[in-house]
Amino acid sequence: MPISDLPILSMLRTKMQWHQERQRVLSENVANADTPKFRPRDLAPPDFGKVGPGGVPQPGAGVRLVSTDPSHIGAAAGATRFANAPTGRYEARPTGNAVNLEDEMMKVAANQMDYQAATSLYSRSMGLFRTALGKR
Repeated sequence: MPISDLPILSMLRTKMQWHQERQRVLSENVANADTPKFRPRDLAPPDFGKVGPGGVPQPGAGVRLVSTDPSHIGAAAGATRFANAPTGRYEARPTGNAVNLEDEMMKVAANQMDYQAATSLYSRSMGLFRTALGKR
């Protein structure tokens, strides 16, 4: 088994991918802050309780889009494998837009810090493996 397939490293990679996807969703919320009737979205955190073969976490395991006809439109390039999280509260303006820029920017900042923490853990873990193998 390659070192990069260890469950903890696989979970960190999944977490980093989730943060990247969440950043995309949050940036769409900010970009549509003036769009009438736009409702902000967010992603549910990955569930690491579902573990597949070899101890590798499988968020959203078993859920895939199926194209039964060649004329069907495929998934978008940015299609997510993470679930949307219901936000629950909306303070809609008269235009129907419910984006609160302060909340969205706080989420963006927190998401960025969490992504940096996961990246740091991943790179330090790989550094420990390199040191243990004498590759430094």
